Amino acid sequence: MQKSIKITTIGGGSSYTPELLEGFIKRYDELPLRELWLVDVEEGKEKLEIVGNLAKRMFQKAGLPVEVHLTLDRRKALAGADFVTTQFRVGLLDARAKDERIPLKYGVLGQETNGPGGLFKGLRTIPVILDIVKDMKELCPDAWLVNFTNPAGMVTEAVLRYSDHRKVVGLCNVPIGMEMGIAKLLNVEHSRVRIDFAGLNHMVYGLDVYVDGVSEKERVIEFLTNPENSSFVKNVQGQGWEPEFIRALGVLPCPYHNYYYKTREMVEKDIKNAETVGTRAEVVKKLEDDLFELYKDPNLSIKPPQLEKRGGAYYSDAAVRLISSIYNDKCDIQPVNTMNNGSIASIPDDSAVEVSCMITKEGPKPLVMGDLPVSVRGLVQQIKSFERVACEAAVTGDYNLAVLALTINPLVASDTIAKKIVDEMLEAHKEYLPQFF
Repeated sequence: MQKSIKITTIGGGSSYTPELLEGFIKRYDELPLRELWLVDVEEGKEKLEIVGNLAKRMFQKAGLPVEVHLTLDRRKALAGADFVTTQFRVGLLDARAKDERIPLKYGVLGQETNGPGGLFKGLRTIPVILDIVKDMKELCPDAWLVNFTNPAGMVTEAVLRYSDHRKVVGLCNVPIGMEMGIAKLLNVEHSRVRIDFAGLNHMVYGLDVYVDGVSEKERVIEFLTNPENSSFVKNVQGQGWEPEFIRALGVLPCPYHNYYYKTREMVEKDIKNAETVGTRAEVVKKLEDDLFELYKDPNLSIKPPQLEKRGGAYYSDAAVRLISSIYNDKCDIQPVNTMNNGSIASIPDDSAVEVSCMITKEGPKPLVMGDLPVSVRGLVQQIKSFERVACEAAVTGDYNLAVLALTINPLVASDTIAKKIVDEMLEAHKEYLPQFF
């Protein structure tokens, strides 16, 4: 008889939570969930109740004996948990909108997890995640932390570097989205596709693509020379790669590489969007208002299809697949954020990387990928330097380090611009950055 388990979800009032619930329902036979605790903060109380009631209806409709608990008391929710998932946003979508709008004034990309937006989301998030880990060490020391909060790579880096909790895995839906997209391009089942992933979160490359164990990388790269196929993952809508560039690169970029290899076009597009339809955060805010109206419907007892517009496709597949593989010691291969431990030769062993791993009950065991191709190595190392300095700035509240981090980032062209952006964004986010004041 398998032991039934307790899972605590921090940020439980998120519009994404029904994705997670669907994953628990689909995999209930292999993951006997007994208690699900959804936790949020005071500002998220109303959304927590709406999502929590939908959760109860979804489990009831599925005929599953899962107890759903809603609370604003994080410590109560953590006590005795087997897994803790984190999916929160410090400062809510209003903070994201500032992250996106302020840099655009300086001609710099305004985006949730890249450039200045990624830095400031990290500065707000890292102290909170380290607090959660401190509570976990006391209340559920054996629990696995599965973090979905962006910037997922930087958050994983901070937990590994500034806490002694080793049971942490960072997770992103981009790699699984790439697998699904390539399966569609090749017209095969997703289960037949495997990609060797290596790099960092939102800076990950597909070093090779296999269908039934046979490399199809060259064929996929040729597919990507067609602009219609270049945005095969929904997270970021790019503008198509130059065929000469993508052939010479020799590996599969992820959608977020648009920001680094097409910086000018993406900034222009974001400036235009901000002036017309609004920034992505402002668009998402409207989408979320509509979603929560749907969630309120007492007759709704499934994940509504409209949720896919929110951008979290395959989240439940990725998150619940990972939890189940740890719980059941499946030893299958999945891409996650974990300590490098020699997997990627050109990154320090003690740094967080996003890489294909064998998932065991002891956690992820990274596959040995060797060195990154010279064509991508420098960019990955530059972003890792940015993440390391940004994590230190988040923990220490050192203003100089925040300016340095942003200047190191390839999306910011000068130290003077970096300083101006840091100054304005520190002021804008003052409430959530006490360590700097």
